[in-house]
Amino acid sequence: GSGDKKKGIYRSILYGTFIMVIYFLLSLPFHLLPDIDPEVLNRISTNTWLNLAFFTIFIIFAISFFGYFEIGLPSKWANKADTASDVGGVIGIFFMALTLAIVSFSCTGPILGTLLAGTLSSEGAGVISIMGMDLQLVAVKLSIGMTGFGLALGLPFALFAAFPGWLQSLPQSGGWLNTVKVVLGFLEVALAIKFFSNADLVEQWGLLKRETFFALWFIIAIALGLYFFKRIKFPHDSPGRDVSKSNLVLGAITICFAIYLLPGMWAGNWWNHNALSGFPPPKYYSYSAHEHEIKVFTDYDEGFAYAREVNKPVMIDFTGWACVNCRKMEDNVWTEDSIKKILNDKYVVISLYVDEKTVLPEDEQQVIEVPTSDGGTKLKKLRTVGDRWSTLETLTFASNTQPYYILLSTDEILLANPIGYSYAQDLKRYSDYLYCGLDAFQKLQKEQDSGGSIMY
Repeated sequence: GSGDKKKGIYRSILYGTFIMVIYFLLSLPFHLLPDIDPEVLNRISTNTWLNLAFFTIFIIFAISFFGYFEIGLPSKWANKADTASDVGGVIGIFFMALTLAIVSFSCTGPILGTLLAGTLSSEGAGVISIMGMDLQLVAVKLSIGMTGFGLALGLPFALFAAFPGWLQSLPQSGGWLNTVKVVLGFLEVALAIKFFSNADLVEQWGLLKRETFFALWFIIAIALGLYFFKRIKFPHDSPGRDVSKSNLVLGAITICFAIYLLPGMWAGNWWNHNALSGFPPPKYYSYSAHEHEIKVFTDYDEGFAYAREVNKPVMIDFTGWACVNCRKMEDNVWTEDSIKKILNDKYVVISLYVDEKTVLPEDEQQVIEVPTSDGGTKLKKLRTVGDRWSTLETLTFASNTQPYYILLSTDEILLANPIGYSYAQDLKRYSDYLYCGLDAFQKLQKEQDSGGSIMY
């Protein structure tokens, strides 16, 4: 009757909700970590061995998606959860959801691993206040991602449990589901290359320069296109070489993307790859002699000495080798003629890499006292060049985001409020910001020449 139908819908909603809650609960341990220092997160995201570990893990995930083996949890876990689901009532429904989460781990595990790796390596850190509670921003991001994943997984199961007739309209599982897994496998390989590129850039090994990166992504795109056209097969693919219309369309799109990547294997600016900016290595990290389009100093003292010599204001650019948004600024904003002209002609640019792994000379290494988020202090050893610049940004400008832009006079007087990527990515606002700093520098010089004083 109608009562049974309402009860069935209620249980279906509860089932889907429990699936979402289970994935949210998986993120809770990250909220129990002590206060996370933003510099720690930066070191995590640029750590060579961690990036290499993610590279290895993603390759393993890709092989699993291709169907050569499955990543699963112990079967006894699923058996115990399945037994508990027979209890009935709300508790039984919860264990049914838990059983699904465990059994589906061979498919969802690699996706969750990708989500976790992406969150830990993302830029931005700090504390956010929610309902009076101070929560770590990274943990909040992970919780949102895990909850969203749980919702996406639980919603179809809840709907099909409530309306079982809908299942008849679905195509049979097997072929299409395996195709989705294989496509995810190709994406995992592409992401793995990005993590290896991070390690290569930070260490400056020169193993994965811009041309090689584009070549590898080109090969992946071609292979995926051939897979859609049924010219490449994996263990769980259905037999036959008939290509559906949807596969033809997807294959054509993938081949077009491969053609878009192709010019990246040669140096030069004749092809626009801004749609990918931030992912491949910068243009100057190339096998061919390709200088940075803007004259850049990478040493603070050397840059200021030159600025005083030519009497130009300074733009400090706190950046990173593995910083995606930094590459976007360099590829999309700094390459604009108007911006390039003012940076080259009117400013001295000093780029300070906070993830530079070059070890400081023994006599320049030091231990300093830095503040902590709880109001106390701690000792920190400045061992690498990156340690020096990240500490300078944190202590002097109370920030640890990249890119971060500071306009200073030759006497190191602040000319305008510092800005980050969210503001600077707008071409007009960034241009106005640079001209504002230039005007302030000229006014300051006039005031100093007249023997007066001015405050900014």
